[in-house]
Amino acid sequence: MSYAYDYGPVAHAPASERAAFIRRTYGHLAGAVMAFAILETLLLQVPGIEQLVIGMAGSRFSWLIVIVAFMGVSYLARTWARSDTSQSTQYAGLALYVFAQALICLPLLYLAKVRYPDAILTAAILTGAVFLGLTGVVFLTKKDFSYLAPILSVGTFLALGVIVVGILLGFNLGLFFSFAMVALIAGFILYDTSNVLYHFRTEQHVAAALELFASVAILFWYILRIVLASRD
Repeated sequence: MSYAYDYGPVAHAPASERAAFIRRTYGHLAGAVMAFAILETLLLQVPGIEQLVIGMAGSRFSWLIVIVAFMGVSYLARTWARSDTSQSTQYAGLALYVFAQALICLPLLYLAKVRYPDAILTAAILTGAVFLGLTGVVFLTKKDFSYLAPILSVGTFLALGVIVVGILLGFNLGLFFSFAMVALIAGFILYDTSNVLYHFRTEQHVAAALELFASVAILFWYILRIVLASRD
């Protein structure tokens, strides 16, 4: 989930280099998704994990601290992933972001595991279907969705504002907000996928994979919220 990249060499690179970049990007995305799934599976099996979950989401103020910390870690991870000096730093950024995303998703996944275990698989399938469908739109139409950047930026700030106000005032954001976030993240997937085709440099496959993974993980979060709400 990114905001802007300068028009770069990917669009002008030879076809073989573009294809290699796309393969590396989506290969790393698949690896990040797999690592996320493994981490969540392991974390959910840790004895006493409910204490960590309660600590993270036990009060609205503790959850606000978690969100602020996650935003800081996300910024650091993206900075590392875009590093031009060290590929190991790029991979460290991707690994850090996957781990942070696994932690922030843990309370919701724990709730799903306790109440409706099959909801996790349902949400994963729906997330994959939405992501593949939107990816197909970009690849088939070859349209550049970079014009969405200002809209997505405004939508993100509005969403963060609503989340913070909801936490401080203690009200449930409800299904409407979850559907609105799914629509917003769908826009990010279109935007990030077109960046993969046109705006990243050919050596930025790790950064590209991180941005795509960020969108996939947040999409999964809100689809899981919708699935859980539909079961209640």
